[in-house]
Amino acid sequence: MMTQVHPTAVVHPKAQIGDACDIGPYCVIGENVVLGPGCKLHSHIVIDGHTVLGRENEIFPFASIGLKTQDLKWKGGVTRTQIGDHNTFREYVTIHSATSDGEVTVVGSHNHILAYCHLAHNVQLGSHIIMSNVGTLAGHVAVEDHAVIGGLVAIHQFCRVGTMSMIGGCSKVVQDVPPYMLADGNPAQTRTINKVGLERRGVSDEAQASLKLAYKILFREGLTVSNALTKIDTDLPKSHEIEHLLNFARTSQRGLSK
Repeated sequence: MMTQVHPTAVVHPKAQIGDACDIGPYCVIGENVVLGPGCKLHSHIVIDGHTVLGRENEIFPFASIGLKTQDLKWKGGVTRTQIGDHNTFREYVTIHSATSDGEVTVVGSHNHILAYCHLAHNVQLGSHIIMSNVGTLAGHVAVEDHAVIGGLVAIHQFCRVGTMSMIGGCSKVVQDVPPYMLADGNPAQTRTINKVGLERRGVSDEAQASLKLAYKILFREGLTVSNALTKIDTDLPKSHEIEHLLNFARTSQRGLSK
């Protein structure tokens, strides 16, 4: 299938457009954009800056990708936006380039980013993530694979969201959300394990039981985080999930959403 570009679209002659792309009405594609094969741009989309998209991404009207950061620390230079394959970006999604020369905003693959979501400068988004409408990631936020972020969630700069976690709608996240957990509230607190998400991802009953015990030790026994992690490491069976939870908590810079 040949690439199709609507007559009203403005595509810079130096932009690299892959095979079988479909660029709809009134789209604007900048000079340093690389668009992988099979991407579909519905209409009224702006992609600019040093921005690379992989294959078969679908972008809906009025999305804006790769433009200059809103960060007032921006001093110029070449900043980049790197996006993987098979992502969906719904209406009015904004993804900004990084702040400092040589830095990159990164989005993985197979993500479903719903209307009005915002991914700020230097965000590191993994793969297989769902962001519901009006979810907002501030600068330098990192989200691990298979996380679910509810509608109208706001996540503070430099926070991390762990794999297979879920954040309830309208939550205000100011500290790290641990992997495999469900967080909710303003400010967000870790409520329990994300049982439905774990089951959907095929996590074993044994690992789920260990994670539930880890949750109780970490968030319900009144221990310091350091002592709770030591108890989890000593008392609970070893598993990939427990090891990842321990490593995530030990490397937290902002603390955990308790």
